[in-house]
Amino acid sequence: MLLDFESLKQSDRYKLMSQVIVPRPIAWAVTEDQSINIAPFSFFSGISSNPPTVMLAVGHKSPAVPKDTLANIRKNKKCVICSVEPRDLEPMHYTSAMLDHEISESELFDIKTHTLVEGFPPVIEGVKTAMFCTLIQEVELEGSMTVPLFLKIEHLYIEEGCVDEKLHLQLDLLGRLGKEYVLMGEKIKAPVIPVH
Repeated sequence: MLLDFESLKQSDRYKLMSQVIVPRPIAWAVTEDQSINIAPFSFFSGISSNPPTVMLAVGHKSPAVPKDTLANIRKNKKCVICSVEPRDLEPMHYTSAMLDHEISESELFDIKTHTLVEGFPPVIEGVKTAMFCTLIQEVELEGSMTVPLFLKIEHLYIEEGCVDEKLHLQLDLLGRLGKEYVLMGEKIKAPVIPVH
């Protein structure tokens, strides 16, 4: 079967992409305006280590109204991206609900936060890693309701005990597979490349 993406509905393209590009990491993004906004995004990836850059794709509530995360990053140029472990599944999933701009997911779902780096939004309490990011640029995709944001990592928080002296991290993170969540699973060592 060969599918022509031009002939597919957007919802069908999303459905297929979200099952082929796997597992997709989850960016649990914290931004601020009048209140603390917390939302998960699974169209998210690292794209460069120099400069240290991640891409976060954020949509709109409607054609004329950006999601709070996008509006807040456009305004303040900053966000904090937290990792998601299995114990965070329920509150993280709750924060995907579409709420009015003035309602804080932190307050509504009793998600505790604290300031770790002055001048940046707070960190979700108990997360193992958090990236403190500034906006480099946003990309306009013609006809899209999604806006890719390129964000520079300014600081990286790693919980004590999760990293060794060789900078190997011990994390048990959740990802996204289609409409479901997935653990990253068993690690498999890379094979040795034969030298000829």
